[in-house]
Amino acid sequence: MLTALSIKNYALIDELQVEFNDGFSIITGETGAGKSILLGGLSLILGKRADLSSLKDTSKKCIIEAVFNVANYDLKDFFEAEDFDYEAQTIIRREILPSGKSRAFVNDSPVKLSSLQLLGIRLIDIHSQHQTLELTSDEFQFQVIDALAGNTSELEEYQQELKAHKVLKKELKSLLEFQAEAIKEHDYNAFLLNELVEANLVDGELEQLEIEYESLNNVESIKDTLSEAYQLLGEEQIGVLTIMTSLKSSLSKLASFSPAYEELYNRVNSSLIELDDVFSEVDELQGNLEADPARLETVDAKLRVLHNLMQKHVVDNVADLIEIKTQLEEKVSVTENLDDSIQKKQQEIEAKEAQLNAIAEKIHKKRIKVVPELKLQLEDILTGLGMPNAQFQIELILEEAFYVNGKDSLSFLFSANKGGSYNELKKAASGGELSRIMLAIKSILAKYIQLPTIMFDEIDTGVSGEISNKMGDIMLEMSKTMQVFSITHLPQIAAKGHSHFKVYKEDVDEVTRTNLVKLNHDERIVEIAQMLGGVEMSSSAIAHAKELLN
Repeated sequence: MLTALSIKNYALIDELQVEFNDGFSIITGETGAGKSILLGGLSLILGKRADLSSLKDTSKKCIIEAVFNVANYDLKDFFEAEDFDYEAQTIIRREILPSGKSRAFVNDSPVKLSSLQLLGIRLIDIHSQHQTLELTSDEFQFQVIDALAGNTSELEEYQQELKAHKVLKKELKSLLEFQAEAIKEHDYNAFLLNELVEANLVDGELEQLEIEYESLNNVESIKDTLSEAYQLLGEEQIGVLTIMTSLKSSLSKLASFSPAYEELYNRVNSSLIELDDVFSEVDELQGNLEADPARLETVDAKLRVLHNLMQKHVVDNVADLIEIKTQLEEKVSVTENLDDSIQKKQQEIEAKEAQLNAIAEKIHKKRIKVVPELKLQLEDILTGLGMPNAQFQIELILEEAFYVNGKDSLSFLFSANKGGSYNELKKAASGGELSRIMLAIKSILAKYIQLPTIMFDEIDTGVSGEISNKMGDIMLEMSKTMQVFSITHLPQIAAKGHSHFKVYKEDVDEVTRTNLVKLNHDERIVEIAQMLGGVEMSSSAIAHAKELLN
């Protein structure tokens, strides 16, 4: 419920602060006093767009702040989803800067205007004769029927399953699209994969083959070089080993003379051992080296295959080719097994649709059951509101399609006159009739679900005193379970409020300002008497005002 409202520098309002109670609150004032300004300021809190024309003094910013008690509104999940800081006493603030920029805050945290709008519709419902489009929408009409039917849990379950159904349908669509595309590519992918499979790829093989190729391709040159090395090392008269052996023998005679000579001897000895090992290895390599034209041809062919594959797939190593081979295997495998995946997904969808059908059938039966009760309540209330011939024709048909709130199509028809034809509400009812129908529906809804604060803006325009008295009774009854405001020109309604506020204009220092003040009992008598008889109050008007208040 709305507990407090503060407005600064908005339109004709210089500064206004007011606190509200629960129950039924009345707002009155002469035409042009500024009731629309008050509603305009409140609309900014609910997320309406603002501009510089809203500022009274364009050199200062406009600030509008409202405090709501949301403890009973079950909004914690909504606050969490919108990333708002949840507080039982929630403060909403709008600021319009002289630059024209607008900012919105919920509990001192900045929020987007779109998010504020979503919160606003959960807090206040402003209704006037000109705002009856909601009444003519299927969504709202279903909301009324489902409130009476108690379909909250069923609708939540249905919408959860419908969401899962949409996900499955989307996945099936992706599979079918992928299959169509994959079929086009399958043969080519299979050909590429076969090339890579036949290449018998081994990570690191390229480097080994290149080394082997160089060896086989230069076997004669290598042989000559190794033979020359063998001779240089092992020639009996002038070979390196012969010379090093002589050198070792000479130095051995000096080794015992000093550590320096001994170290020199050891170094020569080590070199001789190493050269002897080199000689043995050269001998072995020379013995193992044979020309192998067949192997050279095999290695050359394999290298050509690898280089061609790397060029085709734009990579520079065998490891990347192996990765591409793995990817192609997956693509080919997926394509070949897509029929199974599609069939399985279709079975999942069929199972989900069976669940949805069962829930939708349950929702439909509960709706059908309460339609006569809703029709009876509406027609009974409207009779008291001066529409004795009002009749409704409400039909629900279970369709094949899955809609957001079940499988029903709804026909909500109305006839205002006895013997008249039934038609859609927006075609069959006048603005005043729509307002009374909306009041009747909201009063019924208030018995079944927790509604936000509702503000009726002069919906009693053009009705008689007797009907307005009934309207006031309905609003008063609604206020037992919710906060209700009525902006009215009718004393019969004004007298029924628990609280009474007056909007008025005054000229201060030749500047016109709009104010809002809460009236005490005596002030209410005066206000209602003026509503009855004009500014020049008669004693009978005062007596009538007291009678209405009592």
